[in-house]
Amino acid sequence: MSALSVAPVTVKFPHRSRRGILLGLSLPQLILVSGALALALVTVVSTGLLGVIALTPLWAAVAAAVAIRRHGRSLIDWAPIVARYANRRRTGQTLYLARPVTRPRQDGLLHLPGTAAALKVVTPGDSANGAAAVHDPHQQTLTAIARVTSRAFALLDPATQNHNVNGWGRALAGIARTGHVATVQVLERTVPDSGDTLTRRWAQHGQPQTPVAGQIYSELVASAGPAAAPHETYLAISLDLKAAKRLISQAGGGLPGAFTVMEQTTASIAQAARNAGLMVTGWLSAREIAAVIRTAYDPRALAALQQWSPTGRAEADPAAAGPVVQVEEYDRLATDTARHATYWVENWPRTEMGAGFLHGIMFTAGVRRSLSLVYVPQGLESALRDVQRKKAAIIADANERARRGQVDSEEDSVEYADVKQRERQLIAGHADVALTGLVTVTADTDALLDAACAQIETAAVTAGVDLRRLNYQQPDAFALAALPLARTAL
Repeated sequence: MSALSVAPVTVKFPHRSRRGILLGLSLPQLILVSGALALALVTVVSTGLLGVIALTPLWAAVAAAVAIRRHGRSLIDWAPIVARYANRRRTGQTLYLARPVTRPRQDGLLHLPGTAAALKVVTPGDSANGAAAVHDPHQQTLTAIARVTSRAFALLDPATQNHNVNGWGRALAGIARTGHVATVQVLERTVPDSGDTLTRRWAQHGQPQTPVAGQIYSELVASAGPAAAPHETYLAISLDLKAAKRLISQAGGGLPGAFTVMEQTTASIAQAARNAGLMVTGWLSAREIAAVIRTAYDPRALAALQQWSPTGRAEADPAAAGPVVQVEEYDRLATDTARHATYWVENWPRTEMGAGFLHGIMFTAGVRRSLSLVYVPQGLESALRDVQRKKAAIIADANERARRGQVDSEEDSVEYADVKQRERQLIAGHADVALTGLVTVTADTDALLDAACAQIETAAVTAGVDLRRLNYQQPDAFALAALPLARTAL
């Protein structure tokens, strides 16, 4: 059978449940309704029905807070998010300024704003290639970051596409079964090219003295280099130091032992990635990790970082990795030389789509963006318990509607079928991985950002993807989506 006769692989994602804790209510909704019922009971006992009637405006407000939805959440679900944002504005935390430090700096500290402030980059003393990792002392994780390349997926024949997709699935299954990998992140981003790499190659191998052609090529290199928008892909692997405690102890304990376990893990993951058509070209050093973070906050710094680097790859001092200034607005984030808006992939395609369905988002012309896919392995026992909880909730809701004489919900039927399929896959031995998708759009000005966001939202509709802008959560969302740190807390 020829490669052209092979049907291309298709993907379909399960329905995302909107089911709450009880009777379809989320935790904030449940707390508000329970408090209202308790207040109504006390009012009836103390003042009778007249007291309940007198509180009618309160009951109406409670009903509105629970029932009215904005951007996928009820008003009461928005309350804690907006309250935290208001508190940040009140206390001046929406503005971050890097300040000169007179006391000695902590070695390796990245000096990032917000919840990432404690992250530091560490390098083992016996590292032959200078590979480093990011240590999170609060979450107890150690994250290694690799630079990854691959052939253009859309240009591959169907047989190779199928092989790569299945290979990546097997790689994720192997990662999930290790039991000590906390998170895997794939970050694909576009950056403004300074043209420095092209200029260096022309300076080393070009012949500008050639009549006519030499001048034409020189002018082309000078003009075309900065206009390009190259794509960069990074693979971040986060090691759970608590889960790997036994292996770390066997390897000598402490961060040296953790690096030994990390090297073993990354070696197996690199081999699995190759089977999926991905080539790991190198694990980043401390200065390269700092440069990736720095250019996310300050895209225009890329030209200087490349020019200062003897290798041509962007490098930066870890102490200067963070932004000089960061201003949080409710729907966007302003950093040194750019404006950013981060979206959450609320729904993936629920009908059969080609495996390259994200192509339109990744290659939207004239738009700078970062796409992060965050995979969190789930243990088999916890995954099976989650399946049983969801099945029980669906059946309980169906029985409650039948008792009230309400019609069946087709949404419940679809969700129940998806849950059953997940259970069958778990019983068959497949690994369970939770997937989160995040997209950050970047532009130089607010007007350009609004135009770029409109293009990305249109491309998402074509791809069968529902995007939800993470209002009032932009700083943490940006750190998760645009930085290859394999973090999950929002």
